[in-house]
Amino acid sequence: MTNPYTTAPMPPQPPLRPAPKWARKRYVLPALALAFFIGIGAGGASGDDAKTTAAKPKSASPRPTVTVTTTAEAREPEPAPTVTATKTVKVTATPAPDTGTVADDDSGADVYYANCSEAHAAGAAPVHRGEPGYASHLDRDNDGVGCDS
Repeated sequence: MTNPYTTAPMPPQPPLRPAPKWARKRYVLPALALAFFIGIGAGGASGDDAKTTAAKPKSASPRPTVTVTTTAEAREPEPAPTVTATKTVKVTATPAPDTGTVADDDSGADVYYANCSEAHAAGAAPVHRGEPGYASHLDRDNDGVGCDS
């Protein structure tokens, strides 16, 4: 007796052959015929019922129609609370160094603003090029208008 768990080579198996066509026809054709006759039997009605339903057309009858209408109220959103913070800035004007000459209009020639907050607080913003208080550090975009935003 030989051990079935050995690793001895197995003899080659012959390839599987498909069933012949006559064997398939033996099962398929009768099954199709049976399904055909069952379908005819299930789909048909008795002679009297079929004649009466085909001869009488259905008349239209009014039926209630249900319509649902929804109305939505449009609400305006509530505005967010605004917070306004104010800061008091003390502006000091530094006098220009005395050159010994007298300008024609000395009312504001020596005005200097360290930043735009001071110019806004003094009410001078926006400051245009050539006006008293204009300086290049106040004009971020170099368009000739300082503290414009």
